Amino acid sequence: MLPLRGRSALVTGAGRRGGIGYAVARRLAAYGASVYLHHHVPHDAAMPWGADRPEEVAAGVREALGDPAALVVEGPGDLSDPAAPARLIRTAADAFGGGVDILVANHALSGSDGTLDTIDAAMLDAHWAVDTRSVLLLVQAYVRLRAARPSGGPGGRVVMMTSGQDIAGGMPGEIAYALQKGALASITRSLATALAEHAITVNTVNPGPVDTGYLTGDAHSAVAAMFPAGRWGQPDDPARLIAWLATDEAAWITGEVIDSEGGFRR
Repeated sequence: MLPLRGRSALVTGAGRRGGIGYAVARRLAAYGASVYLHHHVPHDAAMPWGADRPEEVAAGVREALGDPAALVVEGPGDLSDPAAPARLIRTAADAFGGGVDILVANHALSGSDGTLDTIDAAMLDAHWAVDTRSVLLLVQAYVRLRAARPSGGPGGRVVMMTSGQDIAGGMPGEIAYALQKGALASITRSLATALAEHAITVNTVNPGPVDTGYLTGDAHSAVAAMFPAGRWGQPDDPARLIAWLATDEAAWITGEVIDSEGGFRR
């Protein structure tokens, strides 16, 4: 009933109750894990969907706790800062008494992007810093933390997020974002091979279009019609897969880029 009891998880980009990170955190908590919720409120506040109060997000995750002894902690971090990933790993580990078992790198930069004709160096650099560099530095710090622990703890889990940029028509209107998310998909197998000796699995999930509030009106309806079920993906759809990947049931799944798109037809 509680396959993650006694384990700890860091979920990045979990600052909005309408987002995938929040749904993932609730699933992990329901499975018994202690969860650290990373957020960067200024990013969401600048977006059309706005920001939630971190304490309200944390309260929502606590409601899902399957183990009353588990912890839910929240904290900020601007992952465009090269020093922030290692600092975040240390902060989460300290909150849980020294360890992080599960890393879900869900954060990403929204906006600041365009077509091939409109992108510039600043856009490319911004997406590189947040969408790719920070993820790899998080994984690096996570592995170093586990290597320093006497027993290493239970099997480690890393889950990264991509966006289906290499399927069908790609993402021609979001070149910088697609480029950096593609880099994560490409590095998945290499990371999985490197970390197998540490008993850490590495997988990347493409959640497909998920209704997190970024489209409305006719555009929203047009995307819904591309799904065989006639509806968008909901945040809990990829969250169920990610939570399963964190359990021992998925110990033999590594190096995979998994599409969880509900049959989405581009």
